[in-house]
Amino acid sequence: MTQVRPMRADARRNYERLLKAAAEAFAEHGENASLDDIAKRAGVGSGTLYRHFPTRQDLLEAAYVDRVRAMAARADEIARELPAGEALVEWLNELCAGTIQVRGMKALLGSAVTDGSSAAVTACGTSMKEAAARLVEAAQKEGTLRADVKPIEILRLAHGVATASELADGQGKDIRRYLSLLTDGLRP
Repeated sequence: MTQVRPMRADARRNYERLLKAAAEAFAEHGENASLDDIAKRAGVGSGTLYRHFPTRQDLLEAAYVDRVRAMAARADEIARELPAGEALVEWLNELCAGTIQVRGMKALLGSAVTDGSSAAVTACGTSMKEAAARLVEAAQKEGTLRADVKPIEILRLAHGVATASELADGQGKDIRRYLSLLTDGLRP
């Protein structure tokens, strides 16, 4: 059995500084923010950044994992408040709005809804897929969602709605309209 050594205090500080700098840079410049700039903001060298986060995707994931988990947990809160079909639509609305409001989030969630053959099997992807599965199953049992619809399809369609709404006005003002058009076609 391999033991995982705890991070040294200086390595932990560097890790935390990198996460803070990454969140700031992604908020300003989106998912394509310069990794060298992130390292400079954090006061570390590029090698330190890559030791902690070998890929841009790893850094995005680490920077947003708490936010994504909160979005996934929100699915259960909404499900307790609304009937299943309405809960699914409301959660999708919040998910779409969140992906537009938090630059870099759309790229992260987009990777979570790939075919699964890549490194998209991450904490973020798992949280979203599990939340979608619970809501989809409940809406199907309720009879407000077609039985042949898969949770991953719902997430992919939501990603498309967020993209379409962002293209329309840059702020997502049309999300509810686009979701309404979409969900009308998903009813049995």
